[in-house]
Amino acid sequence: MRVSRNAAALCTVTAVLAGGLLVAAPAEAAPAAACSGARLSAAGAVRTDSTRVRFTVVNDGPACVLRGFPTVALAGQGAPDRNAPLRVVPRGEARPVLLARGGSASTVLAFTPVLGEADGYCASGAEPTTSPSLVVGVAGTGFQVAPSDGGQFALCGNSVRATAFR
Repeated sequence: MRVSRNAAALCTVTAVLAGGLLVAAPAEAAPAAACSGARLSAAGAVRTDSTRVRFTVVNDGPACVLRGFPTVALAGQGAPDRNAPLRVVPRGEARPVLLARGGSASTVLAFTPVLGEADGYCASGAEPTTSPSLVVGVAGTGFQVAPSDGGQFALCGNSVRATAFR
């Protein structure tokens, strides 16, 4: 019981009556709102190896929370209605990421590789697909990005593995 009495006494002491005003502890700040695509910018798509690309966004607005995984599509060569959506296979657990103004978060996109030289082939027998750019969907906005090395995205199948934003 002694701990309980001490805790009650401490609570009483922390609320101080000063000059007729009750002074209390400051209120906690409201949690940050979800990030909006309009306040994010793409920092690029950097190849980490022949089958993986790191895509990064930067928060240009007030602090916000980014959650989950991106959507991904092969770009429709200037016609958004011709984008070819890819099935995103999530890798890892999605956790909220608090982005301060100027803060960044990244996801790694991994593709099933095209094998061989030049025209290449898919181990599955499917036709390889190439595209000079991808549309990566984040917070309701699509960012069209090209590989940092000036090449093309090449993949087998219609899926991409993606880590949650970190």
